[in-house]
Amino acid sequence: MDWKGKRVFITGAFGFVGKNLAMSLIEKEANVYLLRRDEEPVSRSFFSKFATVVTGDITDLDLMKRIITGYEIDYVFHLAAQPIVDIAVQNPLETFQSNILGTANVLEACRLRPVKAVVIASSEKAYGTGKIPYKETYPLQGTAPYDVSKSCADLIAQTYFKTYAVPVVITRCANIYGPQDYNFSRLVPDAIRCAVKGNTLEMRSDGNFIRDFIYVKEVVNAYLLCAEKVDKAKGQAYNFGTGEKFRVIDVVNMVFKIVGNKKASIKILNTAKHEIKDQYLDASKAKKELGWKPKYSMDDALKETIEWYKAIL
Repeated sequence: MDWKGKRVFITGAFGFVGKNLAMSLIEKEANVYLLRRDEEPVSRSFFSKFATVVTGDITDLDLMKRIITGYEIDYVFHLAAQPIVDIAVQNPLETFQSNILGTANVLEACRLRPVKAVVIASSEKAYGTGKIPYKETYPLQGTAPYDVSKSCADLIAQTYFKTYAVPVVITRCANIYGPQDYNFSRLVPDAIRCAVKGNTLEMRSDGNFIRDFIYVKEVVNAYLLCAEKVDKAKGQAYNFGTGEKFRVIDVVNMVFKIVGNKKASIKILNTAKHEIKDQYLDASKAKKELGWKPKYSMDDALKETIEWYKAIL
């Protein structure tokens, strides 16, 4: 599909994944419209040259209507959310307002002014503590605040397709890492920073939690593919993960080895009481129905990511 001239609205565009998606669409010469919250400290100088930036929040339904109707949006990528598990535990209502009400607002605006596709960024955490590897047919049963918010938003997206025929495609991704992530509370950015500076990484878990990690460029390709194949994909949810399983402590050690700074170390805190121990996905549905497959090995993706962080650190 040729994205040139397509009118695309991205929520969460100044977040980690959103920035990567926005840059990809700008390179493809789409007409890109980005939502930016007032309190986000990220400079808008780059995007203001190549995209239309609107300041506001997804909890503002009238604003969502004005953007989608006023700019005659064709495609919506809804990525905005409160993404941090610990913050969700401390501020559940704020998380529910952003992740649940915000999703409903975006979908309601798309119901009132039909668009060609709405790609919703859900999460593997929507599955909760269910059987692994997660499959799209499994129930959504989050229990902690963040997980519940993603389960609810996911179900709301489904009802907008089933009840109102809004062309929704839901993506449930593994743990995403890569360039443009300035949130050093996440494992990979924190590991790289500690490795580069020779610091001690404080690990919230015992190190044995198992995760499926996916490079942000794979995720961007997955989002675009869902929109491009919306006629086949609408109303569906797709898992996106590499199929590889890693203990989080092994990922940190991989980073330390690539960087090569022997002063870096790990301190086990074992304080992660609200996180699901093991999470990984079965992505066979996306491979079969959409023709998607990951292109990067963990080693290559980490090397590319580390080079980006070295430049900013």
